[in-house]
Amino acid sequence: MATIAEHERDKPWSMARVVIASSAGTAFEWYDFFIFGSLAPVISKVFFAGLDPTPALIAALALFAAGFAFRPLGALIFSVVGDRLGRKGAFLITVSLMGASTFLIGFLPTYAQAGTLGPTLLIVLRILQGIALGGEYGGAAIYVAEHAPNARRGASTGWIQSSASFGLLAALLVIVATRNAIGEDAFAIWGWRVPFLVSAVLLAVSVWMRAKLAESPHFAKLQEEGEVTTMPLRESFARWRNVKKVLIAFFGIMCAQGAVWYFTFFYLQVFLEKSLGIPAATKDLLLIVMTVVSAPLYVFFGWLSDRVGRKFVMVGGMLLALVLYFPASHWIAAAANPALVEAQRNTPVIVVTDPRTCSVQFDPVGTARFTSACDIAKSALVTKGISFTTRMATDNATRVVIGTEAVPIQSGDGLGSAELKALKARTGDALSTELVAAGYPKSADPAQANMTLLIVILIAFVVAATALYGPQAAALVEMFPTRIRYTAMSFPYHVGTGWVGGFLPVTSFAIVAITGNIYAGLWYSVLFTGISVVVSLLFLKETAGRRLEEV
Repeated sequence: MATIAEHERDKPWSMARVVIASSAGTAFEWYDFFIFGSLAPVISKVFFAGLDPTPALIAALALFAAGFAFRPLGALIFSVVGDRLGRKGAFLITVSLMGASTFLIGFLPTYAQAGTLGPTLLIVLRILQGIALGGEYGGAAIYVAEHAPNARRGASTGWIQSSASFGLLAALLVIVATRNAIGEDAFAIWGWRVPFLVSAVLLAVSVWMRAKLAESPHFAKLQEEGEVTTMPLRESFARWRNVKKVLIAFFGIMCAQGAVWYFTFFYLQVFLEKSLGIPAATKDLLLIVMTVVSAPLYVFFGWLSDRVGRKFVMVGGMLLALVLYFPASHWIAAAANPALVEAQRNTPVIVVTDPRTCSVQFDPVGTARFTSACDIAKSALVTKGISFTTRMATDNATRVVIGTEAVPIQSGDGLGSAELKALKARTGDALSTELVAAGYPKSADPAQANMTLLIVILIAFVVAATALYGPQAAALVEMFPTRIRYTAMSFPYHVGTGWVGGFLPVTSFAIVAITGNIYAGLWYSVLFTGISVVVSLLFLKETAGRRLEEV
C-alpha cells in the first residue's frame, strides 16, 4: 500500500509546492543574514563608534564573520534533529530562530545610547543567526533533492541555490528603498533598523508555507522501516568511508564555494566602496544587477549538470574564478575609478618609517589602540583606499611621501583616547590635502567610470560563482546515504561557507591593511579555490543521475 508520503509526492503539483516553500524559506533566511553584510559600513559607525574607521570596519566585518563561525555548530545541532526526527521539523525551527534574531537586531541600542551593551547584544544575536543558518541550508536542499526525480535533481535543487540571490536581492531592495525614502542622514541614524524589522512579515509567510509541507519521502520510508539512525554524528565522523566523503566534500567543493561566492557577492562590495571609493548607492545598484543576473544562472547550471555532469560544471566555475581574480580586479579598478589608478601609477605613495614600530592592524574586539606613527599613517591611507609601499627610515621620523611632498606623521604614544582620535583626524586631513594636490580623487566619479565594462567584469565573476554553486546541492546530496545525509552534508558545507567564506571579507581587508596593497587580499581566494580544483580533479566522483536509494 502506498504511504501518505508517496501520495504527496505523486500529486502533480507537489514538486512545485516543495520547491516554492523550501526556496522561499531559505530566501528569507538569506535575507536576514545578508542585511548585515550589506550594512557593514553603517554597522561599523553605529555599534563601533568608539573605534577609528579602519578598525571599526574590520570589527564590523569580523562580526559578520562571527555569524558564519557558528554555522558549523548549527549544522551539527540541527542535522542531528533532521536525521533523527525529520527534515521538516528541523527547518521549521531554523527559520523561526533566524527570524526572531534578525527582528530583535532592529531594537538594539547603539554604542552612543548604551556603550558596549549594544555591540555585546549584537554579537549574541549574530551567533544565533549563524546557528540558525547552519541548520537551514542542508534541510532545504535535502528536502527538495529527496523529492526530485533522479534526472532533474540538479535543476530542482538549483532553485534552493537561487534562493540566496532572492534573499540578497530582497535585502538590497529594502535597503535602497529605505535610503531613498528617508535620506542618507536619517538612514544612518535610525533607518538602518527598518530592514531588520521588515523581517517579521517575511518570517510569518515562511513559517506558514513550511508548516503546510509533508515529510520527505526518503526519510518517511526510513521511519517506516525502522532504519532511522540513532547516532548520526558517530556514523558520519567515526567511520572512514563516510569521513573520506566529508573531507572530499569540504576540500573539493566547499573551499572553493567559500572563496568564489563570497568574494563575488561580499568582498567585491568592500573593494568597490572602501578601496575604490564607489558611492554606497552605486555599489548597491551594481550588486542588484549582479544578483538579478545570478538568479536564473543557478537553475541553468543545475540543469546543465543534469546533462553533462556536476563535476565538469563546478570545476569549470572554479577555473574561471582562478583566471579572473587578479587581472579582473585590476580591470574593475580601472573601470570604476580611473583617476585613482592613474594617480597611483604617476604618483606612488611611500610610507617612510621604522617597520619595527608597525603593528598588524587586526583587532576585531577593539582593544588595541594602534598609536605608533607607522600605524597611524597606514590606517589613514587604507581607509582612503590608497596603496602604498614601505621604506626604512634613516632617522626616527615617520612620514608619508606623495610625489615630491612629504607629510610628517606624529606618534600618538601617551595620548588619551580623545587626543589620539583628534591626532588621527588631523593626520587624515593633512594626507587628503596632499593626495588631492597630487591628483588623487576624493572619491570615484561615476561620470568617469566605464559602467558597461565594470558590469561585464562583475557578471563574469557571477558566472563563475553560479557555475560552482548551481549544481552544488545536488552533488552534496548524492554523496551521502539517507540515514546520515543531513549531518554528513551540512557540516562540511557550513565549515566551507562559514569559515572560508565568512572570514574572507575581514581577512582579505586586513591583509590589505597590513601590506598596503589593495590587491593583496586576493591571495586568500586564490589559495582556497586552488585547493578545491586539485582535490576535485583527483578525488571527486561524478554523481549526476544517481539513485539516492543506492548511495
